[in-house]
Amino acid sequence: MKALVVESSSTMRSVLHRLLLVRGFEVSEADDSSNALDVLQQMGSADLVLLNLGLHEAESLEWIARLRHEVTRNTEIVILAEREPEARELHRALIAGADDYLVKPFTAKQIDEKLAKAGFNDHWVSPPDSQDQTCRY
Repeated sequence: MKALVVESSSTMRSVLHRLLLVRGFEVSEADDSSNALDVLQQMGSADLVLLNLGLHEAESLEWIARLRHEVTRNTEIVILAEREPEARELHRALIAGADDYLVKPFTAKQIDEKLAKAGFNDHWVSPPDSQDQTCRY
């Protein structure tokens, strides 16, 4: 399984990289959306994309739509939000091609829940000691 983490914070990229790595993902990283499509092309494909984008920004929605066009429908796209999105923001993101969202800070358990919801739970076993640790940056 391959995952792409698109996040401007190097600390958060590192945390997500580690969380996904121990869950069996081959992880690639991009520090912003302008680099992400190049990294995705180098990867060849991705099963999961975690990205930090402002849902209220029109260019973010356009980028999600472009990303969805570049990946298969089976690729899970999860937005990492800085705050709980408003219903209209979430609706627009879902129409653009996002599958789900996660509000920062989050716990490893919440990551596991999103992975299970997306059907990845058949491929990994969640480490028992990391279930309630909060991922902050």
